[in-house]
Amino acid sequence: MEITLECQARPEASKPRALRREGLIPANLYGHKGAESMSLVFGQKQAINLLKKASLNNTLIDLTISDLDWKGTVLIREVQSHPWKRTVHHISFFCPSADKEVEVIVPLKIVGKSVGIAQGGILEKSSTQVKIRCLPDQILDFLEMDITNIDIGQRFQVSDLVLPEGLVVLDDPNKNLIGIAAPRKKE
Repeated sequence: MEITLECQARPEASKPRALRREGLIPANLYGHKGAESMSLVFGQKQAINLLKKASLNNTLIDLTISDLDWKGTVLIREVQSHPWKRTVHHISFFCPSADKEVEVIVPLKIVGKSVGIAQGGILEKSSTQVKIRCLPDQILDFLEMDITNIDIGQRFQVSDLVLPEGLVVLDDPNKNLIGIAAPRKKE
């Protein structure tokens, strides 16, 4: 999925609350020049649309800063929002280096029909995501778990995942992802 976003440099001495009242969301970009960061703003509607399409620490975004003539690929590192109104207050972007690995969280997708479920077993999910390390161009939208051969009483663990070349799972290999429990007997 290709997502593009256009931002502007944040005016100096501008207050975040005043920007939000004007319909702008403050943001920061870091990693583009080592430890240096850049203050940005973009529209609130753009922020809402972005967060509907992109996942935190997972989706690459093509970012353009029009008034600074800067263009690059970034990840959303942090989203700050109001505690109960859930309105966006601030977004932090990270610009990964193309030749350095990044750590991202990837959702898991169940594929296949389990032998145990076909016999009446109950699917129990323990985890819906794993943390991986890879190059930015190898980030996956999801990682598939083929549960076809999982029978009643068996578990699918991190070590059972089939990974594309270049990806390393950082979670414990013995961590249970799903299991198939025996059906409850009627009394």
